[in-house]
Amino acid sequence: MNDMFGGRRAPPKGAPSGSVSAPASSYSAKDIEVLEGLEPVRRRPGMYIGGTDENALHHLAAEIIDNAMDEAVAGHADRIEVSLEPGNWLTVRDNGRGIPTDPHPRFPKLSALEVIFTTLHSGGKFSGKAYETSGGLHGVGSSVVNALSERLEVEVARDRTLWTQAFGRGKPAGKLRNAGPVHNRRGTTVRFRPDAEIFGKPEFSPARLYRMCRSKAYLFRGVEIRWSCDPSLIKDETPASAVLHFPGGLSDFLSSAIEGRSGVVPAPFAGEAEFPDRAGRCEWALTWLEQGEGFLSTYANTIPTPQGGTHEAGLRGALVKGLRAYGELKKEKRAANLTAEDLFGGMAGMLSVFIRDPQFQGQTKDKLTSAEASRLVEGALRDHFDHWLAGDPSTADNLLAWAIERAEDRIRRREQKDTPRKTATRRLRLPGKLADCSRESAEGTEIFLVEGDSAGGSAKQARDRETQAVLPLRGKILNVASASADKLRQNQELKDLIEALGCGAGEKFELNRLRYGRVVVMTDADVDGAHIAALLMTFFYKELPELVRQGRVFLAQPPLFRLQAGGKSVYARDDADRERLLKREFKPNQRVEVSRFKGLGEMPPASLKETTMDPKRRVLLKVVLPPEERARTAELMEALMGRRPELRFKFIQENAAKLDDAEVDV
Repeated sequence: MNDMFGGRRAPPKGAPSGSVSAPASSYSAKDIEVLEGLEPVRRRPGMYIGGTDENALHHLAAEIIDNAMDEAVAGHADRIEVSLEPGNWLTVRDNGRGIPTDPHPRFPKLSALEVIFTTLHSGGKFSGKAYETSGGLHGVGSSVVNALSERLEVEVARDRTLWTQAFGRGKPAGKLRNAGPVHNRRGTTVRFRPDAEIFGKPEFSPARLYRMCRSKAYLFRGVEIRWSCDPSLIKDETPASAVLHFPGGLSDFLSSAIEGRSGVVPAPFAGEAEFPDRAGRCEWALTWLEQGEGFLSTYANTIPTPQGGTHEAGLRGALVKGLRAYGELKKEKRAANLTAEDLFGGMAGMLSVFIRDPQFQGQTKDKLTSAEASRLVEGALRDHFDHWLAGDPSTADNLLAWAIERAEDRIRRREQKDTPRKTATRRLRLPGKLADCSRESAEGTEIFLVEGDSAGGSAKQARDRETQAVLPLRGKILNVASASADKLRQNQELKDLIEALGCGAGEKFELNRLRYGRVVVMTDADVDGAHIAALLMTFFYKELPELVRQGRVFLAQPPLFRLQAGGKSVYARDDADRERLLKREFKPNQRVEVSRFKGLGEMPPASLKETTMDPKRRVLLKVVLPPEERARTAELMEALMGRRPELRFKFIQENAAKLDDAEVDV
């Protein structure tokens, strides 16, 4: 049997050869439906607005607001009013040119206004004559809103005349009516209520509409949006009325979005640029955050594109290539490893483009697919980014160091074996040498990292067992700045340290799992002790940088000398402190017994507690990573602890003369 397209169709499975499932007479011309006007929209709303849920409901609002925004972007309006009223009524008014009301050339019995609201694929944005750039492209926005509204009312103030027309579920409720002369007013007003037959109970959210209006005002600094909502509809802190106007554009938006969060760079990279040949323009505001997740919000002709697209690809290309080139200029070989992941993971940014005839993925326009957008955005931003980096080397160096840190962390994670995370049902494994504290919560607790069993024994006797834990480490730990990933994984001392802290490392790091409030490095007050402390700080800097940024790592200050005379004992941290105390604490010519501690292990527990571990009398130094010193810190870390001995030799040559005066700033 031939199918409807003329081919031969196989019989149903299990049916005898030659049989058919139904007589041909059951399928005829009368079964072919032709949907006219806006009926296809009401039958299949998901094809036009993505569904019938709350998101789709607010898509109707976006379509009408976007039409008003197109008038503003084209330079014909500077004010938009958005009002939400009881009964789920939404009103959008602009002071633009007003929808044309004269008869349409193709449909002389209908006004252009009625054609726009009742006919799919009708509008003034196809040729580019009425709008150089616009969000509406397919001519379906207004007609779709009309089709899915129980009632929609339009007012047009044009040529000093007010015109009105009403619609119900996509069909005219009457003819276009001349409502008389009007002065000092122009533009279009659309008031509508979505159809409950389509959407059910969902109603417009004041908070969501307010955020939509605010974002539109940020995106086009030349427009003022006046928001109002009946107070009875508001259930949160959304204002009942507001005037939204942001002369700073996206920079204002970004400042508001990251308020209170510290950045890698002191000021955002922000600006705007025209594309060649009047192909459009773009605006951007970008910064990089010290902590937490970033975000990137992109827009095309004021339409949000949550799935990104070609304009975002252009941004990525410009930034990554620009920073790599800057690293090459600085002779930083590690910059060649940078990827978009390293630069974008902690970036907070806004990108807005205005282009002719943009192509989107689907009617909901979640993704920009215009091929030329990638080239235009990359070309425009790359030049500005290069100038921004070159104009402020200190900021550029910090950004480069930050990105390299992320790249090295990414490479390290890739090289590490993926060990399964402990489940809540498994007993926490703790290193055998750890003397844990008894308090269960991390608040008010601290762990002391000491060198060797001898120092560990003294510290365990000197500690407060409720709040202080002690973990002895075996001698000098691995230098993680120059060690391979294999050595890192195999080092038992570092494994024990990470397990004792409980917060994981690298990608698995979670600050809320840290078992102690403070991590205190407590080493001997001599050169060897300083070397071990440097190795531990290198470990924290490379593997647990967030622990340092959160101010959880400290250096204990144990004494090197004890000075005794006439029943009086004082402790000195180093040679200079000893000389100062001899002059200040003792009489001239008084015989003072000076004892030098060989190490913490030989210090009596009572003395260790009194000088170094008792919170009431001790001195701790907090280890910090100032954002503005990121590049210098990375440079010093590479010079002092990295794999290139010539950098250490150079550092010694340059700073050896300062050692006598203790002026070397590291």
